[in-house]
Amino acid sequence: MANLVVGIIDPFHPKILEMIASGIPDDWSLSIAADQSAEEKARALGRADIAFVMAAPMPASLLREAPKLRFIQKLGAGVDRIDLDFCAAHDITVARLQAGNSIPVAEHTLLLMLAACRRLPYLDRQTRAGGWDKEAARGNSRQIHGRTVGIVGFGAIGKAVARLLSGFGAELLYYDPLRADPGVERGLGVAYASLDEITARADILSLHLPLTKDTAKLFDAARIAKLKPGAIFINCARGGLVDEKALHAALVEGRVYAAGLDAFEAEPPVGNPLLTLDQTVVTPHVAGGTVDNFAPVLARAIGNARRFLHGQNLPEEDLVPLPPRTAA
Repeated sequence: MANLVVGIIDPFHPKILEMIASGIPDDWSLSIAADQSAEEKARALGRADIAFVMAAPMPASLLREAPKLRFIQKLGAGVDRIDLDFCAAHDITVARLQAGNSIPVAEHTLLLMLAACRRLPYLDRQTRAGGWDKEAARGNSRQIHGRTVGIVGFGAIGKAVARLLSGFGAELLYYDPLRADPGVERGLGVAYASLDEITARADILSLHLPLTKDTAKLFDAARIAKLKPGAIFINCARGGLVDEKALHAALVEGRVYAAGLDAFEAEPPVGNPLLTLDQTVVTPHVAGGTVDNFAPVLARAIGNARRFLHGQNLPEEDLVPLPPRTAA
């Protein structure tokens, strides 16, 4: 399709924008939001035939400003920020990149596990301030070796986390609504357990589930209360999976030793009391974001867009099923 316009509303780094601009076909052009205002996003999408979106929300109020839009390519897996009901009602096809960021997210998960075990931000601040209390660290720091790690959600990311942990000498348990094949379990050295069992047994528990109606607040106050005393809690998935007030209380009371959080219910988490604790390691929802990983992400996105434009079937794992069509 000549003169096709691709809408960009995420605040991408200039290097990433350069990669997109140089990677798209010569007869495609970009319509880029200059800032994160609603007006500028609407302007950028108003000309767009397709959109590439990373983390920016796409509510109905924004999609209504894009009358030409026919295809949305999420540059990741989670589509909970896209109004799928609106897309169904207006014949907008939505695609994801299943497993597109599994390696960087798994690496970031391991980073948060290690940092939470050692309360790394606290040690960093104390050392910069002149502190040098090695024995205080010895009395509190943890290690992964010899511990039980529970992986909740065993898709591509959960499996990648298990691979990274295979050399740490930990017992690996996993839960997923769909149990993996026995051969996969043996190959990754993991054992299946119920969600209740993992909650009770895991020294380190890591979330890798999508945010859906069924998983929202899966770790509510009642489930957080059932975590193993002194557990470490890691979330590189979605903030909406967790009751943050209950997690904060568990950390303050010492029932949970530490938490590594890359996702929050409200982002950015301005004023979130979790940010004030020495027991937390926090990052701004960047687990999947590396410059190394963006080239293959972009190539897959362009490939899916080409397939859509040429009337070809999208990869089954990438095509997002839309709700039954309803009136807008």
